[in-house]
Amino acid sequence: MIEPGASFKDNLGKLPSIDGLERIDLVDAAGTVIACIENQPGKQGSLAVYQYLNAKFGTLGREAAEHGLAVFAEHTADARNRPGAHPNIDRLFAIATGTPSLEIRIVRG
Repeated sequence: MIEPGASFKDNLGKLPSIDGLERIDLVDAAGTVIACIENQPGKQGSLAVYQYLNAKFGTLGREAAEHGLAVFAEHTADARNRPGAHPNIDRLFAIATGTPSLEIRIVRG
């Protein structure tokens, strides 16, 4: 597991490659896909973080969400100040504060 620093760019450099990933589906307890993170510009950082959280925690629960918020570093503070601007970080806030866990499904291209 990485020790997140204060810079998202530095943290991102410590994460596994997202080469070959098409997307990540986030699935609730009923088996419904509630969100997708596509492998496209502007979402690749989130894709890398969620892939990493899946590898380290196996599910997106409270502990994984809290660690993910640390990995997002300065973007976490921005998301806290601008709700809705970073939906993939907002989701981590929700899970860290009690929203039910989600399954992370990796979809390779």
